[in-house]
Amino acid sequence: MGSSLIQLLVLAGVAVFLILKLRSVLGTRDGFEKPPIPLDDLRPRSSGPVLVENGPDRDIIDHVTEGSKEAENLAAMKGVEAGFSVGTFLQGARGAYEMIVTAFDKGELASIKPFLNADVLDSFSEAVAAREAQGLTIQSTFVGIREVAIDQVEFDRTTKWAEVSVRFVAELTTVVRDKAGVVVEGSSSEIKRQRDVWTFARTMGSSDPNWQLVATGD
Repeated sequence: MGSSLIQLLVLAGVAVFLILKLRSVLGTRDGFEKPPIPLDDLRPRSSGPVLVENGPDRDIIDHVTEGSKEAENLAAMKGVEAGFSVGTFLQGARGAYEMIVTAFDKGELASIKPFLNADVLDSFSEAVAAREAQGLTIQSTFVGIREVAIDQVEFDRTTKWAEVSVRFVAELTTVVRDKAGVVVEGSSSEIKRQRDVWTFARTMGSSDPNWQLVATGD
């Protein structure tokens, strides 16, 4: 077996390992719309919907099941911060998702650092460093985000700490290249579907309006 073929097989093996590592960080890609909404849209709006006195709050039950733990926690969150809007939060989460995934693939973590907690930042940094050490680069292009939905809502009524887990289904193309620019994974013409569940958190009613990404999974 020629040395060039052996090198190619070794590089392919390394690429597969790193792709698996990236999937563990950002979710599952199994099969890749609009410009991203600024992260500022994750901030509460003073004009947001408030609880309806004589009926269910559509801003809540349009996104979670009426009477569920999630609905109760969202209502409690609104009780602490009247300007909080579930619909606006999800719009901001959608834009944040695209922005963070794009920055991660480019290795440009400085631009998204304020929106990641320490554990997520460390995980992202480790994955990017491992990729760069092997001379691999990723080029990804969003085709569209097909689903943005609330998965779980946790709210501590004592500390006012809220965690909202959001389920994303996105379509994008991903190409991984080696130092020489040779494609070792993916295709610019192959659309794959990526599934993630990301958890955003903040203290409701606090002076800091920004949500942070505190966990990723699928």
